[in-house]
Amino acid sequence: PGKLAVKTGDQVIVETARGVEFGNVVLGPKEVEDDKITQPLKPVIRIATEEDRRIEQKNREKEKEAFKICLEKIRKHELEMKLIDA
Repeated sequence: PGKLAVKTGDQVIVETARGVEFGNVVLGPKEVEDDKITQPLKPVIRIATEEDRRIEQKNREKEKEAFKICLEKIRKHELEMKLIDA
């Protein structure tokens, strides 16, 4: 329903149920039946800026480091759990 023209491959900032997030456009516009849409439909806020991309990259690096630390803690405390990458 938004008025922002996006195309496949664009990186965008979107509003989601979890807040504002970085995303990649993987499909172009297409008609969908109303009963197939999960409401509320959230908008694309803007095309991602260089600053948005820099922040996303920094977040990915932090995510990798946090994953590594969690694995170390699981081993150290001999926990019976498997950490998965979401």
